[in-house]
Formats: sequence, structure tokens, C-alpha cells
Amino acid sequence: MIELKKCFKIEFLGFLLLLNMFLLCMARSNIPSIDWVLKETSYTRLCSTKNILTVNGLFPGPALHVHKGDRLTVNVQNQGNYNVTIHWHGVKQPRNPWSDGPVYVTQCPIKPGANFSYEIMFSTEEGTLWWHAHSDWSPATVHGPIIIHPKIGTNYPFPKPYAEFPIVLSSWYKGDVMENIQTALANGGEPNKSDALTINGQPGDLYNCSKPETSNIMVDHGKTYLLRVINSIMNEEMFLMIAQHNFTVVGMDGAYIKPIKTSYVMITPGQTMDVLLTANQSPSHYYIAGRAFGETVYDNTTTTAIIKYSGNYTVPSTPSFPNLPNYSDVDAVTSFTQRIRALASKEHPIDVPKSVHKRLVITISMNTIPCANNSCDGPNGSRLASSLNNVSFSEPKMDILQAYYRKIRGIFTTDFPSEPNVFNFTADETPENALIPERATKVRVLEYNWNVEIVFQGTNVLNAAENHPMHLHGYSFYVVGMGFGNFDKNTHPKGYNLVDPPELNTMGIPTKGWAAIRFKADNPGVWFMHCHLERHASWGMDTVLIVKNGTTQATSIRSAPHHLNPC
Repeated sequence: MIELKKCFKIEFLGFLLLLNMFLLCMARSNIPSIDWVLKETSYTRLCSTKNILTVNGLFPGPALHVHKGDRLTVNVQNQGNYNVTIHWHGVKQPRNPWSDGPVYVTQCPIKPGANFSYEIMFSTEEGTLWWHAHSDWSPATVHGPIIIHPKIGTNYPFPKPYAEFPIVLSSWYKGDVMENIQTALANGGEPNKSDALTINGQPGDLYNCSKPETSNIMVDHGKTYLLRVINSIMNEEMFLMIAQHNFTVVGMDGAYIKPIKTSYVMITPGQTMDVLLTANQSPSHYYIAGRAFGETVYDNTTTTAIIKYSGNYTVPSTPSFPNLPNYSDVDAVTSFTQRIRALASKEHPIDVPKSVHKRLVITISMNTIPCANNSCDGPNGSRLASSLNNVSFSEPKMDILQAYYRKIRGIFTTDFPSEPNVFNFTADETPENALIPERATKVRVLEYNWNVEIVFQGTNVLNAAENHPMHLHGYSFYVVGMGFGNFDKNTHPKGYNLVDPPELNTMGIPTKGWAAIRFKADNPGVWFMHCHLERHASWGMDTVLIVKNGTTQATSIRSAPHHLNPC
């Protein structure tokens, strides 16, 4: 009888294991799957025709529509000419860094002719996010919206808009964008700036030979619309306005905020905004216009689209134009960003860490590296570089995630500094030893469930102080404080907002200033952190945070997928 009981127990456990495997397979088979083809597609802009890398032939690329908490599989086939990966910007991917996307950080590239299936796991995100390529400069044309609707049976925390449409801000290059950055990196100088900025793929009629290439957005008088604004521009932070209309900003980076009524928004590369627009002006045509912000503007052109009211009226010869802030209007940037607060409601709560287990202070700097015989195109014949804590990130030959997961040595080191060498970071003159960075693949390891604070400190090394949009993969974080000058660890934390700080995934660090963020390290994995100005990221303004596993399977990195692209 005892042997029979043992046998029955073993058989029953075996049945449960098979049942669990069957249910898991059924669950995975029910995950919606989408097929994407990366290919060269012919586009005409600014009276020139060129081939660009696209997804399914679209620029901007296709929008993903999901509900909060959904899962989705996207099968990517690379029929282009370059290696590529895809990143789901702002999607936390709980325990699933395998599908996060940054090349040589969480995966090796999808080579021409190869494919990779991404499993996208949504969790707390709600609102607008976006996806983009995360290899070299292919994100210039490979990007698109992610629209995360509320869970079925729930609603927006504001009256449902009449309709919605995307406002995707992008860059346009007449030349080959990949050759542009490859040549710049080889020669050590600045890459060529974009030839135009675009709204929904069109530059607008302020550029030469571009009048037919202007996006038109139709609205009905009296109706309220939800604009899903995405800054996918390569190197410019942007002011955006609509002539004679006001905005109400209700969300940022896949989270809701307390409504902000404003005549303009300022949005950094990588950020997204949910903006309500009420068509309450006299029926006519009105420009929506975007202009870069920066004390040293990389691209000083202005992109436009036209808001057109439906109905019968006399069309003006020239639409009304908005009074955009000036390129260098720091006060306009500060006025807008300081108003951003989390909604922090019962239905949309936040959980700000009140104490800190680990604090990192990270300087953000432009740098140079000497070249033999002063033969490079940077200042004084040097090579342009950038750094975090004076470490310029060196891209490894295989992905850090696989090296960490399989305990492969020699790919990275774990000694990324917790603090910088101290100097007067924002002074007009900075020390010589801050100019030349260390080239290395250094990461910082964090214990699971630590409350982490990172203070990003802008510097004036090379007299190149500017806003830097810092983006963290795998997490949203709370921006608990910001200011100008040098961060003071004794006085500035006393002014932190720990009640309703905004929950973002990309944050513009003030010019000659600092910003402090907090998050709980409860998503184990290998997560990239970098400036979202692409030329700065290409020069090394990046690092990696590795969050260790918890004590259970449910708090540990998921197993590696069966198919990983070779390096």
C-alpha cells in the first residue's frame, strides 16, 4: 500500500507538471503576435528621393495598440543592409531584459537576413510610449508609437476625448544616416546635423521645396482631442505650440500627471506626452510648430504641420503662426518642467522611496581623447567623446546580459564609480583631468529591492554645458528634485518633493544643473542608462545598471529564450 501511495504521488506530481506546461504553452500561444519586416523603402522629402530603413515600409513606423498589462510578441525580420535591434522605450519588461533591445547590452544584433522575436511585457504603464531601433543611428527612421489604453472596464482620469492622433517628431537626413555617424566616429568630429525636422514624417512648408510635404490634422470645432506627442528626434529637445490654442498636458512617459494648462510644451528626445487640445478657436488653419531648445542649437530649423478645422470658411493665405520660445530660453524650459507633478490619485497611486539604500552621484560631461599627430576632427585635433563619471562607455563584443547570465568573464567590470572626482562642475573653467575620460565597459551592480537615488550632475567641461535627456531602461523613476549649479548633499535633499514627484523614464538634466531621481530596484536584469541625444550616446555617455535577482524564482530574471542572435 505504501508503494502504491508513493507511485500515485509521483504520477500525480508528474500530471501536475504536464498540466502546468500545457497551461503555460496555451497562455503563450494566446499572446497576440505581430510580424514586422525591416527593409529599405524609397521616400521623397525636400525634393530628393532616398532609401531609408523602415518597418513594413512606414515612416514613422506602425503604432502598437495594447491595453494596460497586456503581452505582445513582435517577430522582426531584418531585410535591411545593417545590423539592427528594437527597444520598447519606457516598457519596464518585468524580469525580461532579453527583449529590451539595446545592442550589445541585452542582445547581439539582428543581422541582415536574420530575425528575432520580442516578447513585450506591459505592467503599470498607461498612456503613450514608443519603440525605436537601438543600434547605431538606425532609430532616425525606425521608430513608432506605443499606445497603452486603460484596462478594459476602466477609463482615463479625464473626460474621454472625441478622437486622438499622434504627433511624432523626427529627424530627416538627405544622406545615409548610418554613414553619417560611422564617418564621424572614424574621424573623431561632429556628425552632420539633420537636414530637417519632421512632424508625422513631413518637414512642413518652411523648408525649401517642401510645401506638398506638410502634415494636415483635421479637427471639428468644439471637440477635444488627445495628442500623443513623441520626441523621436535624434539630437534636439523641442518646444511645441499651436497658434492661438492652449494645451492641457495630462500624461508623460506612460504615467498620468496633474493637468497642466499651457501654451507650449518642452519635450526632450525620448520623452512622450499626452496632451489635450480643444478646438475652440474660429474655424481656420493654424500652424503647429516645433523648434529646438539649446544654448548651442544643433539644428535651428522649425518643423510645422497645419491644424485644419472642418466646415465652410475662408481659408487664410497663410495660417496663423505660434510665438515659440527662443532657442535659448532656459526660463521657458524651467517654468514648464517645474510644474510637472504626478497625478498620485487613488486609482493611479505612486510609491516614492522615502529612504535610500544606495546613492549614486553621476557627472555628465563632454570630453576629448587625444589622437596621434592631432589628426582627428575634434577640438585641437582630438577625438570627441562623452562620459558619465568620467567613464566613456566602450561597446563590448558580446551582449552584457548574456555574459552576466552565463557568467562569462572579460566582457565588463563592475567598478563604475558611485561618485565622481569632485571639482567645481559648473564653473567656466574646469580641471584638465576632467577632460580626458577613461574608455571602459563598466557597470554598477545593485542589490534587489534597494531604494536607489541617482543624482545627475551636469558639468561645463569643454564649455559644453547643455540639457542632457537621461533615460533608464527597465524602470520608471521619480524626479524628486532639480536645480542649477552644483548639487549639495547636505542642503538640496531637504527640498525634495516626496509627495507627488513625476514618474518618468527620461529626464532632461538642467543646463549647468542637476536632477535627483529615486526608484526601487525591484526589476532584476541588465538595464542600459544613457543620454538620449544620439551623438552623445555614440560618444560614450552611457552605462549599465545590473539589478541582482531576489530570493525566489518570481523575483529573478526569466530564463533565456531558446533563440539568441549570435554576435
